[in-house]
Amino acid sequence: MTVKLVTDSTSYIPESVCEEHGIKIASLGVCFPDEFFLETEVDYNYFYEKIDREGIIPTSSQPAPGLFYKIFEQIVKNGDEVLGIFISTGISGTCGSAATAREMILEKYPEARIEIMDSRNVCMGLGLQVLAAAEAARNGKSMEEVLEAASWVRERVHFYFVPLTLDYLQKGGRIGGAAALIGSVLSIKPILYISSEGKIEVFEKVRGLQGAVKHLYKKLKKDVDRYGLKSLVVHQVHDLLRGQEVAQEIGDNLEIEGIPVLAIGPVIGLHVGPGSFGIVYCTE
Repeated sequence: MTVKLVTDSTSYIPESVCEEHGIKIASLGVCFPDEFFLETEVDYNYFYEKIDREGIIPTSSQPAPGLFYKIFEQIVKNGDEVLGIFISTGISGTCGSAATAREMILEKYPEARIEIMDSRNVCMGLGLQVLAAAEAARNGKSMEEVLEAASWVRERVHFYFVPLTLDYLQKGGRIGGAAALIGSVLSIKPILYISSEGKIEVFEKVRGLQGAVKHLYKKLKKDVDRYGLKSLVVHQVHDLLRGQEVAQEIGDNLEIEGIPVLAIGPVIGLHVGPGSFGIVYCTE
């Protein structure tokens, strides 16, 4: 009996890595008035072009309990245990859907073991927890040890990100039009982060894109100097070149080569828009 990992599409773990570690993915969706897409299947170019063309910010939808039931049952029927680690409950109701499916499975398979963990994070802030757990599981660790591996990362992972413009936040109703206009005129860039409670908060407001990059680097360097660095990922939203530039600048300053640059998909990207970027890092 081994522990099998399940997560959701907002972890943005590359597909090849999921296959290597046997990680199952439950996809969230994006809903326009006239179309619905699974995040794992939608074409990013079409998605953002549709937003620009129609001026409508879609909503996101969590996986239905039935999808989790199907994934969980497949694992349980093979005699394995399930650990599901999902997007923060402060951002999405995905954990709730998974918990509902868990109860349904236990009614049919009372001997099954399924644990649901709130990552209190998103993107690779979630993904690094899943990968730590998957590595422990692959090494034959018990459920308790696998949970401990994920929890260790959860307490040390940080995610900071910068919207390129305030337009998407304004269109999505998260800030007012006046605030968006003033921010645009003054080139104000809010640096957002995921709090320890798993909610999106404002960390700092700075002038200009380069100012935001420098601020991220200063925060990262301060934490690395104090605690050491275990993992570092740069995220980008539909702008690989910008992500690579951020990774290069941070890498040059910290003397780190080969920082991974990973895309953020539509479910999270719809809130901040193309060109946005961020860093996820786990300290020692």
